[in-house]
Amino acid sequence: MDERCIGIVGAGIMGSGVAQVAAQAGYQVILTDMSATQLEKAVAGIAAGLASRVQRARMTEAERAAALERIQTGSALSDLADLPLIVEAVYEDFDVKAGVFRTLDQLVSPETVLASNTSTLPVTELAAVTSRPQRVVGMHFFNPVPAMRLVEVIRGLATDDHAVALVTRVAEDLGKTPVVIKDSPGFVSSRLLAPMINEAAFALMEGIASREDIDTILKLGANHPMGPLELADLIGLDICLHQMETLYQSFGDPKYRPCPLLRQLVAAGYLGRKTGRGFYEYAQ
Repeated sequence: MDERCIGIVGAGIMGSGVAQVAAQAGYQVILTDMSATQLEKAVAGIAAGLASRVQRARMTEAERAAALERIQTGSALSDLADLPLIVEAVYEDFDVKAGVFRTLDQLVSPETVLASNTSTLPVTELAAVTSRPQRVVGMHFFNPVPAMRLVEVIRGLATDDHAVALVTRVAEDLGKTPVVIKDSPGFVSSRLLAPMINEAAFALMEGIASREDIDTILKLGANHPMGPLELADLIGLDICLHQMETLYQSFGDPKYRPCPLLRQLVAAGYLGRKTGRGFYEYAQ
C-alpha cells in the first residue's frame, strides 16, 4: 500500500474539497464518482481553487500544476483497491453510504481503513455492514474543506487505535486539526449547530425578527463569522433538515423537532446557495 495515496468516493463539494487539500499536501488522490459529468465539474472546481491560491501567493504555479497531476479520477470503486485509506463522501443518507461500504468491503484489502465524512449518521452502524468494523471510522470534514481547519474523528464502538491514528495523522498532514470523539448522533458539531439553525428558522417563522436581524444578532452578539441562516444556506437546507431528522429520530426528544419552515423550503427546492435560493436569494 502507498501510504501517501488516498481514495475518495463522491466528487461533490465535500469529496472534491478533500481531494484538493490532499493533493496540495502531496498525497496521490484517486477521486471516484459514478457521474463523469460530476468528476469533470469537480476537477474544474479544484483547478479554480488552486488557481486562486496562486493568485493569493499561497502556492506557486509549479506547485499548482503538481497538485493537479496528483489527482486521478475514476468511475469504479474497484479503482480504489490496495489503498491504506478511503474517504467516503457521498450523499448524507444511511442506505447510500452503507451500500458504498458493503461494496468497498468486498473490493479492498482487509487492512484498508474506511472513513466516512458523515456529519450525523452513526459510525458504529455503518461499520456493522462490513466485515472490518475495527477499520471503520468517522472523518468529518467541514465546508468549505480548503478553508475549514477542523476534522471530527469519530471512534465507533469497534474502531481500533490503528484506524484512529491513521486518520488523525492524515488530517494533520492536510493542515487540519483533528479532534477525536465518541460515536453519538450528530457527534458534537452537528448536535450543537443543527439545533441552533433550526431555532433560528423558528424565530424567523414566528416573525420575531427578520432573517438579516437574526443573523446580525449572532454575528455581533456571539462573535460568529456568519449568522445561522446564512450558515444554513451555505451548508444546504436539505442537509440541515436531514441532521435535525436524524437527531429527532435518534433521541426521540421533541427539542430536535425540525422547524416547519425548514421543511417547507426544502420541499420547494430552496436548498440554499447551491440552488440560488434558501433563506436568502443568490445570483446564479
